[in-house]
Amino acid sequence: MPETLDLLALGGDGIGPEVTGCALKVVEKACDSDTRVDITEDLLHGACYDEAGTFLKETTLDHARRADAVLVGATGGPRWDHIRPAGEAAMSDGLMQLRMELDTFAGLRPARAIACLEPLTPYRPGLTDGADVLVLREMTGGNFFSAERGVDRSPQAPRRGYDLGVYDEHQVARFAHVGFRLAERRRRHLVSADKSNVMEMHVLWREVVSEVALDYPGVTLEHLYADNASYQLARDPGRFDVIMADNLFGDMLSDQAGVIVAGLGMLPSACLTGFPDDATRVRGIFEPVHGSAPDIAGEGIANPVGAILSVAMMFDYAFGRADIARAVEGAVTTALEAGARTRDLGGRLSSAAMTDAIIAELEA
Repeated sequence: MPETLDLLALGGDGIGPEVTGCALKVVEKACDSDTRVDITEDLLHGACYDEAGTFLKETTLDHARRADAVLVGATGGPRWDHIRPAGEAAMSDGLMQLRMELDTFAGLRPARAIACLEPLTPYRPGLTDGADVLVLREMTGGNFFSAERGVDRSPQAPRRGYDLGVYDEHQVARFAHVGFRLAERRRRHLVSADKSNVMEMHVLWREVVSEVALDYPGVTLEHLYADNASYQLARDPGRFDVIMADNLFGDMLSDQAGVIVAGLGMLPSACLTGFPDDATRVRGIFEPVHGSAPDIAGEGIANPVGAILSVAMMFDYAFGRADIARAVEGAVTTALEAGARTRDLGGRLSSAAMTDAIIAELEA
């Protein structure tokens, strides 16, 4: 009997449902006689708010808690940007609330150069050769989840906005352990990006990361200020292996890493509840890094590769099927090498046609 896995798919907003639909086609084609995936589709963020008056329904959250994996498209858009429900900061964002409730604190965002796409990057020829960077972003703390935030609008004083970022040592330590263990599986080099020269939160960050490093003598730890890390990533992406950073800087550095693979439409991610050990599965949220792109929603031209590669990460970490993950990744690369391109990559294929090209390689 095949193992049956429970997948909750949340398309979200804008192009989110389009790329999620493409990714689900790959899920169905990638399964074999040993693995079956039951897919349930539901709403998240703006689409959910329009129907239910909340960015995340309790029934959806209950399902997410028991599901083997959650696949998300993209969320957000101008229609919902200024809605501020009562409660914690995450209540204003369905995806942030989902991350918080599931405690998916470790955000893995890989960017691996693909030779045939090198001409589409702004780098000089040869600079991205062999570049393979994993940005590890902390997903449930820092400025984005600040309890002390707001805009003071006193008529007697200038307006004042604030989001007071906080990390405690336990948050930093568990995150750092994931970073070091990932580096152990790769090339044993870990860069921790912070701003400890000007921010007390990052003074603690650097202290704790240095303490955790003592448990991993085989990994080389390098501390870089986040602005310098960004500069070095642009100057020489091949020097990096794993880059770990807090929620804010991890967000920026992972977007920058997208240049290595010619754009954000190519980037997948996995938000996990812990370290993805080879012998165990890890529950998580899997999603492309790109946004909801409302300007092209409904046109069928969005690049589905980031969503499809997120499916590969899902098979790897949540379903324990690394073989299927590698097959999906290989199919993406082979399709690109054969000339399959969406418009953001200089081609003419629709989202559906790009997906069909990848599925054809997967079946082959």
